[in-house]
Amino acid sequence: ETYTMFKKDGQDAAAGYRLRPDQRGVPPHWMVYVRVASADDAAAKAKDLGAKVLAEPFDVFDAGRMAVLQDPTGAVFAVWQAKRNEGLGVIDEPGAFCWAELMGKDLPRSATFYKSLFGWGTKDDPRYTEWTLGGRSIGGMIQIQKDWGDVPPHWLAYFQVEDCDRSVGKAKEL
Repeated sequence: ETYTMFKKDGQDAAAGYRLRPDQRGVPPHWMVYVRVASADDAAAKAKDLGAKVLAEPFDVFDAGRMAVLQDPTGAVFAVWQAKRNEGLGVIDEPGAFCWAELMGKDLPRSATFYKSLFGWGTKDDPRYTEWTLGGRSIGGMIQIQKDWGDVPPHWLAYFQVEDCDRSVGKAKEL
């Protein structure tokens, strides 16, 4: 099977797909999607702001329309224009997505890009930046440290758990 919807209590919680042969060598990873009114408009605007369009807007059957973009600092993300599939049906509870974080090397440039593209705001702290939308915290951004090695800019998806230690133990077991 190429594509799998992961469900929690009957609601969409995440999805996974098998990497294509042309993606050989790419490590498995989570893709962060940002919902937009128009994937075509978002991709065009992102390109005008210095992003690369890695996958031009395309229809995902009757579920929605999407594009894959690489921001000007190198982090890859997708935009999602909902049709039949609105996106995640469950968030912010154990077993579901709860936070997206951009790990970057040029935070001022990233902030300018995402604020311009999506209209996000920020709550800035010397150690951490929170992304905001409509006064609500929706994610974060942190500087990649030199001692982390050769880590490229990327988006990281977080899933909520009831007990971190137990979840790490179960992940190791599996």
